Amino acid sequence: MLNTISPVAEDLAGKSYAIPNYLQTQRRICSLIDKYLAVEKLHARLQDLPIQFANPQPRPWKPIDWQTINRNQIIGLDAEVFLSILIGAIDTEAPIRGYTQTSRQYLEKLHPQMARFVGGTVREDGELLELGLWEKEERQHTPALIKVYTQLTGDKITPKLRTVRSYLPTGNADEDLYRHGLHRIATEYGATCLYIWLMAHTTGALQDVLEELAQDEINHMTKFWGFGVWTFPDTGLMRIGRTLIKTRSQNYQRNNLMRTLRRMMATLNWNAWSLTNKTTLLLTFTYTMRRLWSWNNSLTSEYLQDLFGITH
Repeated sequence: MLNTISPVAEDLAGKSYAIPNYLQTQRRICSLIDKYLAVEKLHARLQDLPIQFANPQPRPWKPIDWQTINRNQIIGLDAEVFLSILIGAIDTEAPIRGYTQTSRQYLEKLHPQMARFVGGTVREDGELLELGLWEKEERQHTPALIKVYTQLTGDKITPKLRTVRSYLPTGNADEDLYRHGLHRIATEYGATCLYIWLMAHTTGALQDVLEELAQDEINHMTKFWGFGVWTFPDTGLMRIGRTLIKTRSQNYQRNNLMRTLRRMMATLNWNAWSLTNKTTLLLTFTYTMRRLWSWNNSLTSEYLQDLFGITH
């Protein structure tokens, strides 16, 4: 008699199961967070930022066997739901030029080195002379996701052209940068959690692609977060809360985190997710934030001044 149960295999998240239950998925998520969000790795990513200011070098991706990507590598998640998440991620990642140039504008008067890191350099007439390192790394994401979608479906897909919220200064450059930076960190954090969660629901070459995406998001989130703590040493939960409350206003035209969250959930077809899928994603957000907060508490003013004080 043939054994119809798939053998347990080792992958980036530990043990892989054809149909993982809630606890197995939870263990895979925790394994990934331990592996990719270890405090020492977060410190290494932040310590890399002054090096990139001086000599920006894109992080190379490992070789990926694209032709072996197939639907059997999706585990514990309906394939159609996975594809709808993929479409949402493609549409969200696509307008990277808009993201980088808006962030550059908020940064360039206060922190020109960080402005160059995210958005490169431009002439007075606005022509882009040099890509920022953030854009060089992030612009690989949409083509990679499109390639995965085509491999899984046999169909080609074109990203929807979404308008990015433009630079809207108020006359208070510090407050503008704080609000924008908080929004940027939140979106990088959301992308990190989503790709970690998707890694827990995949294996093989499909998981390899998601690993590269996750590592980029972790890298950028860590750099933005740590630089932000150095730039705004007086920040804290109260100030973050006040900023979030302010941006919830319906007539507030600048970065609105709550509106972004609602749009993201709609884009990712949240209503079609199973209860287990929803619960494990929320766990991913919780466990990731707990790890990041532990790291955040180690970012002393002396440590950050040693990193960034000389370069600025």
